[in-house]
Amino acid sequence: MSRLRVINLGLPKTGTTTLNKALRRVGLKVADWRIRGRQTTNEAIIGKHVGRLIYRSYFDTGDPLAALEEFDAVTEMSYVTFKFSAWPQTDWALLSALRLHHPGARFLLSVRDPLKTARSMKKWNNLGEKRLPDSSIPGLPRGFGHTEAELVRWIEGHYTFCRHAFDKSDVFLEYDVEDTDAPKKIGAFLGLDLPWWGHINQNPDNKREDAQ
Repeated sequence: MSRLRVINLGLPKTGTTTLNKALRRVGLKVADWRIRGRQTTNEAIIGKHVGRLIYRSYFDTGDPLAALEEFDAVTEMSYVTFKFSAWPQTDWALLSALRLHHPGARFLLSVRDPLKTARSMKKWNNLGEKRLPDSSIPGLPRGFGHTEAELVRWIEGHYTFCRHAFDKSDVFLEYDVEDTDAPKKIGAFLGLDLPWWGHINQNPDNKREDAQ
């Protein structure tokens, strides 16, 4: 049987850190946004953003998870700084490579009401106010994303892209983070029992371990 790998295609502020904690609670090793020193002895990946590692692996080997072999799940793969941004969950070729190299992979799409998500992005450090509109992002070119309406259109577009990319595939599950049955649905989809589900990294204090 092919190894289970869990890949979340969700955008920031859609419960990605909640999913991270829930999967870690069942014993999965999870990569979320950046690799921390406590997670690995592989010095080559410590401190590196997950999105950059995924793209480096894809272009070097064809397998987007080559540098993340020790990890069972990726809960937030995108990142954006003032110098660089990477959004693997928006890339059809990369998603195709993931399915080719990892037939046991299961893909999640964490969704949240687009307006609530946009408002949360606007409040979160400088994510919605600076980093998103000042970067070139698939579906959101530089200069766009200053308003909630523009962010909502981008968020809705990403949800539509993922639905079409997987087109009712049995390896894809979309779930709403505000659905009280979300952990049951995710658990059934992955064949796991999720004993914990909660809320992490909420506004309004705008504080987080990392900038994403």
